[in-house]
Amino acid sequence: MAVPEHSAAVTGADGPEPAADEFILDPRLGGMVPAPEVIPNGVLPTDRLLANGKAIPEIRAELRKIPDLRNAVTVAWLWIESVAIVVAAAWLAHPVAYVVAFFLMGRALVRFNILGHEAVHRTLFTNRAVNDFVGKWLLSYHAWVPFELYRRGHMDHHRDEMGPKEPDTALYANYPITRASFRRKLIRDATGQSGWKILKGLLRGLRNARTRPVAVRILGFQAVLLAVATAVGRPELWLLLWFLPWMTLWRVVNRLRAIAEHGGMTRSKDRRQTAHHVHQSWFPRFWMVPYSVGWHLAHHVDMGVPCWNLRKFHDELVAAGWVTDQYVWPNYRTLWRALSAGEEPQPV
Repeated sequence: MAVPEHSAAVTGADGPEPAADEFILDPRLGGMVPAPEVIPNGVLPTDRLLANGKAIPEIRAELRKIPDLRNAVTVAWLWIESVAIVVAAAWLAHPVAYVVAFFLMGRALVRFNILGHEAVHRTLFTNRAVNDFVGKWLLSYHAWVPFELYRRGHMDHHRDEMGPKEPDTALYANYPITRASFRRKLIRDATGQSGWKILKGLLRGLRNARTRPVAVRILGFQAVLLAVATAVGRPELWLLLWFLPWMTLWRVVNRLRAIAEHGGMTRSKDRRQTAHHVHQSWFPRFWMVPYSVGWHLAHHVDMGVPCWNLRKFHDELVAAGWVTDQYVWPNYRTLWRALSAGEEPQPV
């Protein structure tokens, strides 16, 4: 669920599978796919799951129920929490308070983006107009996400992971990479170099008639936030506790989560070859994969299941024997080490 810039067209929720004669594998991908012998075959369908892993209609209907009230409270609380962090840091006016607030606002950006991702899938609110309004104006534009463009590209990501229209192939390709390469990527993220490239792309969007409206909304929202901070006499708060976390901390977290979801996987109709699954624990759920989105394999099996029900759906896949501990990563740290265990080039 990486959130860079996307541009492909959107169609229906599930979309067509690629035709067999169109199924071409990208040679840069596949270095982290589980060995065939650890992926159980022949376990589906069951009395609860279909051959493609989705639940039978009556169970699927239950899994796809959208909790409108819960989501409304979650969005409201995220805004209250974010404002409270900034206010508390300004009130304390201590260097340690600003450092803590910087990291907590990076975490808030993660949460805004993930709830925005729910809205992209139209699983945030049952009313589509409400879903899209909240997704755009309360979760995405202020968090630097071009909601409409992201939706178009993200549907291509789900329709045919690692296929010819995959918007994020470059992010997932060539794993496992070397430790040195991995370190360079994270340094570029942490020092704002990656963020600057994204920002320049957003500014270039002002010159394109198709992307100009969303670019204006995003930059306009930033101007409003800066104006509010200026009105209370603290314009630096926007820079220190919003812009800089987005330029640095958010870029690191977004990369770490994205490669933990799909790094080195390949194009396949079997989602176990397109998405990793990592055992979930409280620490990454606090910082990186809140709202149960860490059950990412289940999300790719049925992207119409709201985040709150992904764990329940994952349990169905485990009970059917389709997901087993043999290829589930025990934690994110182990997966990141494996993703950065590529061989150093040998001197000629």
